[in-house]
Amino acid sequence: MAASTLLTVCVLCAATLRTGFGLHTVSAIYGETIDIPCGRSQEKLEGLLFGKWKYEQPDGVAVFVATRSAVKNRTSFDDVPEYNGRLDLSENYTLSISNARITDEKRFVCMLITEENVFEVQTVVKVFKPPSKPEIINQPTFMETGKLNIVGDCVAKDSYPDVNITWYRNSQVLLPVDGVVSIEWAKERNSTSGLFNIRSSLQYMSTKNDIDAQFSCAVTYFMPNGVAVMESAPVVFDIYYPTEKVTIHIQSPKKTIKEGDNITLKCIGNGNPPPQEFLFYLPGQEEGIRSSSAYLITDIKRNATGDYKCSLLNKVMIASTMVTVHYLDLSLTPSGDITKQIGDSLSVSCIPIASKNVSVTWMKNQKILSQPAFTNLQYRDSGVYECETSLLEVDGLRRKKTLRLTVEGKPRIKLSKKTNPDGKSKTVMYEVDGFPKPEVQCVSLGNGLYLNKTEETTLGNGKYTAKIIISPEENVTIICSAENRLGKESHSLNISAISIPEPVEPNDRSDESNDHAKLIVGIVVGLLLAALVAGLAYWIYIKRTSPSSKHVGKELGNKEENKKLEENNHKSEA
Repeated sequence: MAASTLLTVCVLCAATLRTGFGLHTVSAIYGETIDIPCGRSQEKLEGLLFGKWKYEQPDGVAVFVATRSAVKNRTSFDDVPEYNGRLDLSENYTLSISNARITDEKRFVCMLITEENVFEVQTVVKVFKPPSKPEIINQPTFMETGKLNIVGDCVAKDSYPDVNITWYRNSQVLLPVDGVVSIEWAKERNSTSGLFNIRSSLQYMSTKNDIDAQFSCAVTYFMPNGVAVMESAPVVFDIYYPTEKVTIHIQSPKKTIKEGDNITLKCIGNGNPPPQEFLFYLPGQEEGIRSSSAYLITDIKRNATGDYKCSLLNKVMIASTMVTVHYLDLSLTPSGDITKQIGDSLSVSCIPIASKNVSVTWMKNQKILSQPAFTNLQYRDSGVYECETSLLEVDGLRRKKTLRLTVEGKPRIKLSKKTNPDGKSKTVMYEVDGFPKPEVQCVSLGNGLYLNKTEETTLGNGKYTAKIIISPEENVTIICSAENRLGKESHSLNISAISIPEPVEPNDRSDESNDHAKLIVGIVVGLLLAALVAGLAYWIYIKRTSPSSKHVGKELGNKEENKKLEENNHKSEA
C-alpha cells in the first residue's frame, strides 16, 4: 500500500483504533512560548507513520494545525490563520506556540498514527497574564470629616484571569460597613486581547484620626506557580475638619510689653483648614473688629492693659488673654542746673511712677552713692547727680534724670609760715577756699612787689594751697588777697629775718586782723609821702593801735618781733 493511501486510511480509522494516554495541563505566560509535549515519542511506538496536532473548538469540531511524517521526517502546517507563523513541531512531536495569547487556552490533542493504531494525548493549555501594578486614580485633594468621601479608584489593568482587589488603611483591611465604608467593583474585558481591566472604587467616612493615615490597595492574581499579590503605592490625604477651639496669644519681639511697643494679636482656630478671619475685642469694647488672624496694635499705651479676646465670625468659641503694658516715669525736683551758696540746704525729691514696684539708684559723677543729703552744702557737694530707675523684668525700660549742682561761696584764706630746714629761706603757705575759684595774690609791704608762688595743689572740698619761698634779710610783712566774683578776703603775716626761726603760726581771721591790715597799708602810704609826713603818720599809727595792743601782739607775733619791727620803722623814718 502506498504511504499516502496508508495515512488517509489510518486517520479515517482512528475512531475505532484510538487509544488515549490521559489528560495533561500546560500553563503558559501571556506573550511567551507554549511548549506542549506529545506524551510519547515515536521511539516507543513501533511502526509509527506520522503524528498530527489538532485542537477542539467549543462546538466539538476538530481543527488540525500541524503534521510530522516519521517516514519522510518532514513537517507541515495547516492553514489556520490564528496560528500562521506561530507554530513549531519538534522531532519528538512537541508542539510549540510562540507569543501565547488568551485564545490559546484550548484542548490540544496529539495523535500518533501507526499501521495498526492511533494514539491520542490530550493537553489543556492555561494562559496567565499578571496585571500591571495597581494604582489609585481619581484621588480627591482632601477628605472632610462627617461624610462619605471618595478615596479613589484602584485599577488593575491587562490581567488574565481576572483578579481580586482589597483596600487597606494603615495596612488593615477595609471591609464594607454601611455609612462608613463603601466598595464597588467594575470589570472590563478587551475584546481583542481577552485581558481584564478591574476597577474598585472606595468611599470612606473620615475622622480626625485619619490625619496622616495611609490608604492603599492590593491586587491578588493567579500565576502558573500559584497566587501572587501586588500592592499599590500608599496615598495620604489632607483631612478637613471644623474648628473646635479658638486660642489667642500675643506676638511680641520681647517677653514683656512696654509702653510704645508694637504687638500683634494672633487668633488661631484648630480646624483644618484654619479660619482666616476672626473678631477681635479690645478692653472695654463690646463690638468686635473683623480682621485676619493677626491684628496689629502700634505704639501701645499704658491704658491698653486689660483682657483681649477673639472669636469666630459667628461669635462662638471666644478666647481671651491678659495683656499688661509696663510703663515707667521718673520725676526729679529740682532738675537741670542748680546753684546754691555754701551752707545752704536743698530739698530734692526723685519719685518713680511704674507699673510695678521699682527702686531708685543715685549716682554722682558716674559713681553709685547712697541717698544724698543736700543739707549744709559744702563745695564737695558740687557735681552731676543722676537719679536712675529701671524695671528689671522689662528689657529696655529705664529712666534717668540729672541734677547739676554748683555750690558757691566767698573766698576764705588762711596763712602760715615756717623756717625751711636749710635755714636759708622761709616758706609762707596759704590755704584758700571759695567758688568760683578765687584768684590769690601775695605782696610784700617792704617793697610793694608781688611774690611768686608755687603751683596750687587741690586739697578737696573746694580748697587749694600754694607756697611762697622767701629769704628776708630783715623783718617783713606779707599780705595775701583771695578774690572771686562773690567777694574778697585779705590777710597779712609778719615774717622775721632769716636769722630768727619761725614757729608755724596760722593767721587769725578776726575782724581786728582786717583793721590791722588796713593800718599797715596806711603806714606804707605815709612812708611814700615824705620824711616830714612820715613822722605824722607814725604818730597816727601809734594812736590807732594803742587801744588794741594786746590783740595786735597776738596778730603780729611775739614781743621780740614787735620790738624789732618798731626799730625797723624808726630807721625808715630817719
